[in-house]
Amino acid sequence: MVKKPNGSPLPTLRGPRYGVDAPAVPAVLGAAGAACYVAALQRWPGSVATAAVGTVLLANAAVYLHTTLRGKLHIWERELDRAGLRGDEHLLDLGCGRGAVLIAAAKRLPTGHAVGADLWTRDQSGNSPEVTLANAAAAGVADRVEVHTADMTALPFPDASFDVVTSALAIHNIPSSEARYRAVDEAMRVLRPGGQLLVADPWPMARKYARHLGRGTLRPLGPGYWYGGPWLGITLVHAVKDR
Repeated sequence: MVKKPNGSPLPTLRGPRYGVDAPAVPAVLGAAGAACYVAALQRWPGSVATAAVGTVLLANAAVYLHTTLRGKLHIWERELDRAGLRGDEHLLDLGCGRGAVLIAAAKRLPTGHAVGADLWTRDQSGNSPEVTLANAAAAGVADRVEVHTADMTALPFPDASFDVVTSALAIHNIPSSEARYRAVDEAMRVLRPGGQLLVADPWPMARKYARHLGRGTLRPLGPGYWYGGPWLGITLVHAVKDR
């Protein structure tokens, strides 16, 4: 039986469950879309336009849910494959949440180790270290996963501790640009020379991270990572630390 750090048993899961990113957003989009349809049924002036707005809102909610439940998982599988991991790396996932990227990485590290760091806020539904560890156990990678409660702007790890640092839709949640740059700098600090940084965030933020670092490539991740539409598409920053 897999246990929490305090020794009590973790909840048993049939398979990993990664929750919904910012669950209030699709709920609001869906409710607003449904409300538009109800209003359109009253056949008031402008009901056709109201129904059209409702259609757009419901479509946005559907695209959002596809991204958070399926699309982003497939895209991270692709990007981790593209990273060319040997299988013995030490990897850090910043803002790991319920472990979607952390566990996908751990599956590729049969002789390596995957470390998750998070403050466990409610930006993701049901977010907690216990759930993340239970997901790791359900995926069969509990032996190579650990989690820490840690601030991305002041990581509790020594310099050059990791071969790879990943982050999926986490750094943009930091309120100030100064603190976001500090988080990116911390990610580079804990990377070993030649290590890879992979950060997925909205395009405006991703572009600023690359500019701040003075290195890295930017790659839009496509419709599978749209949070409602292309105006909320996600871009990957891929940077390699100097040897």
